[in-house]
Amino acid sequence: MLVIGYSRCGTVKKAKKWLDENGYEYEERDIKEEPPTYEELKEWHRLSGLEVKKLFNTSGMAYKSLGLKDKLPNMTEDEQLRLLSTDGMLVKRPVIIDKDKVTFGFKGSL
Repeated sequence: MLVIGYSRCGTVKKAKKWLDENGYEYEERDIKEEPPTYEELKEWHRLSGLEVKKLFNTSGMAYKSLGLKDKLPNMTEDEQLRLLSTDGMLVKRPVIIDKDKVTFGFKGSL
């Protein structure tokens, strides 16, 4: 299992605590230091079954400063994935990859 996140993110901290308490072993990757590539995002999007717009960290400063709430509806999925690949802080976190299952965000359990 791979957990991609930002160490100062409260949601990532909660996810890691839950994984630890439930005996999961995982590797970590810092989303700011090693942001997801376009190819990774494209594959994760496919595996997650989510709409691309659900992969965005809508509460983040990067999302808000770029005015993406108004811009995303006019962008293609490919344009959105390419934009996500430009800045890891735009991506909803944590991204949890377990074999061929990908989860964006954390709501208390997997």
